[in-house]
Amino acid sequence: MNTIDLHVHSTCSDGTLTPAELVTLASSIGLSAFALTDHDSTDGIAEALRSSAALPEAKRPEVIPGIEFSTEYLGSDIHIVGLDMQYQAPEFQATVASFRDDRLIRNKKMIARMAADHIDISYEEMAKAYGEQVWTRAHFAGYLVAHGYVASRKEAFASLIGEGCRYYVPRSRIRPEEAVDLIRRFDGIPILAHPLLYHYDDAGLRTLLALLKEHGLLGIEVYYSTHTPQQEAYIAALAAELGLLPSGGSDFHGDNKPDISLGSGMGNLAISHELLDALKKARNRM
Repeated sequence: MNTIDLHVHSTCSDGTLTPAELVTLASSIGLSAFALTDHDSTDGIAEALRSSAALPEAKRPEVIPGIEFSTEYLGSDIHIVGLDMQYQAPEFQATVASFRDDRLIRNKKMIARMAADHIDISYEEMAKAYGEQVWTRAHFAGYLVAHGYVASRKEAFASLIGEGCRYYVPRSRIRPEEAVDLIRRFDGIPILAHPLLYHYDDAGLRTLLALLKEHGLLGIEVYYSTHTPQQEAYIAALAAELGLLPSGGSDFHGDNKPDISLGSGMGNLAISHELLDALKKARNRM
């Protein structure tokens, strides 16, 4: 079976491998395709495409241009993955840039709050550590660990930067249906990411999916690193009932999520290329 991974992050957001390194790793483990889905960024796609094209054809994984949008729904953070969209379109890039600007404003507020409490942090120090890529709270967690304020990233989220904590600052975010609309407008494939991480009951998840399907949602991540076989079966049945196609990915972040491997997740993933083929066919019929 040709295996794929449709949810992968690089150093252009909160992963620890560069896009080129991801291509090398994907080739070495025999993936036939992977989607680069950095948070609110497509900056790594060109590098990944170049790196893949430089490999011998037999060892060349297909790089699927992607993105992961953070959106807000009823006070919850909902993630929408976009696959194979026209990411170079000027209007698409302008919209993505506006999302990055919102994230930058949030990040500067977090830095100011920490600095006011005598944490040794500044925008310049964060930039030295992480460059100018899209910073997520995972970057702040890593900084706090590296500077001895907490013992682990988990502790950073639990005590300092998670929702409800002293240094948590909410972002101005779009609604999930707006993200779906945007992806569809640029000929992409919108997917609801990791549906069980939102902790909705069955009725709540169905309500969200019904809303998103009205706007053109095509798929849902049935296959995900943390899904048990029972959860996978539940989401697969729900997808079939609602006329959505299965998607899947590891949500690979490199060392930022050390228990998750590219392509295989926690050892439970083997996603067929046929899923990607079906998603593309469904998109082309719309």
